[in-house]
Amino acid sequence: MFAYLEFFIAGFGLILLMWEAFASPKKKSTLALIGAAGLSIAFLALIVGACCSCSYDIPSWMSRFYSNDGHALFFKGFALVSTIAVLLMSYDFEKVLNKFTSPDASDSNAGEFYCLPIFACTGLMWMASATDLVSIFVALELVTISFYVMVAFMRRNVGSLEAGVKYLILGALSTGFLVYGIAWIYGALGTTDITRFTDIQSSTALLFGLALVIIALAFKVGAAPMQLWIPDVYQGAPTPITAYLSVASKAAGFGVAITILRPFLEAEVTRSSVATVLVILAAATLLYGNLAALAQTNFKRLLAYSSIAHAGFILIGISTSAFDYVLFYLATYLIMTFAAFFILSIVRNSEDSDEISALDGLGKRNPLLAVALTIIMAAMAGVPLTAGFVGKFFMFETAVSNIATVHWVTVVIAFIGAACGFYYYFKIIRAIYWNDATNAETIRIPLISKCAIALLTIALIIFGIYPAPIFCWIS
Repeated sequence: MFAYLEFFIAGFGLILLMWEAFASPKKKSTLALIGAAGLSIAFLALIVGACCSCSYDIPSWMSRFYSNDGHALFFKGFALVSTIAVLLMSYDFEKVLNKFTSPDASDSNAGEFYCLPIFACTGLMWMASATDLVSIFVALELVTISFYVMVAFMRRNVGSLEAGVKYLILGALSTGFLVYGIAWIYGALGTTDITRFTDIQSSTALLFGLALVIIALAFKVGAAPMQLWIPDVYQGAPTPITAYLSVASKAAGFGVAITILRPFLEAEVTRSSVATVLVILAAATLLYGNLAALAQTNFKRLLAYSSIAHAGFILIGISTSAFDYVLFYLATYLIMTFAAFFILSIVRNSEDSDEISALDGLGKRNPLLAVALTIIMAAMAGVPLTAGFVGKFFMFETAVSNIATVHWVTVVIAFIGAACGFYYYFKIIRAIYWNDATNAETIRIPLISKCAIALLTIALIIFGIYPAPIFCWIS
């Protein structure tokens, strides 16, 4: 049954899409709540199945391309949680979405927006279970095509259209790198089945193909040298989709990277070369993301550069094969980032602005929201007793423990990046408490966003003190 979970979710998405097209529900945003409820049931089924050791037997016709190991189950759960959060955020983002999709600001043109994340979730889950380069490519294209539409969905907003075009062009370029890399790897190893990547012999063709694949994956996760699209696309896309790109798409990219690179990191002849490339990418990504974030005045762009910096820390974990630490970091990153974007969505609805100046005086306008955002920014900066600190601590620990692989220069760059983070994250806190508000009106929080922010903020503190539940989820 669990092997068919993606088919059930894809069918559920089609039902919602047909209902939106032919039944025309009075309030299109209710599709988001129904979608979140359906995915919640799927998530509970996944958890119950894992905890009760239910059978995950895979039909013979799927076993060639599909696996349901612990790694896959983690990323499936990750995709489901991320999509549920995006749908709930989209429900409260209805006002802005309608404004830029319909001339009369009605919801008549917004129905598909609440269905597309479900198809993206299906692709993310297939990516998590894919064990063949071909199946990875097909699942990746399902995800990417869904994002092409969602990024440019606010068609009456020039920024959204610009973001969609940039994402389309650069996404097509990265797809070309990926397909060409797969072809070279197939030529060198004679198979695209990752489970048969054994007895690897180093060759120019294999390393060239692997380099092309790494470049394509760097685009998906926002790592140097393929990170330049992130700030513009993140700023122009609808806020819920920016959060989705920042969390789920990035995590899926890292999941695929682990699946593909693990055999090469385990093989003696390629381990050193692959680890060196990843360390160089990590250092460049950390340097670019943190330094570029210092001058930002737009909250969305700051979070975009922040996501680049986080990708650098995660690459350190992959280069040292500390995959459990990578999964832990991704879990904490999900909590921090979605909490920040829930608040950004509320401010965007209230102030019609993504600028940091829109947060001026938030401590007086809504003290609870201000406290939550303070905790979130502290966690992103890596302040002790928050989940963000634990994640960064693990990355520094694995870097120092494998200093021969990572090299001390990368560790120093990581320390500099962490120090920069304190400056640009605490710039948000300064706006909240030290700057005077230009608008004294109280910011009201919708019920769904209020519950989500409270839950995520409390989780940041709990997992910062007691991270064991996340490791339990990983295992």
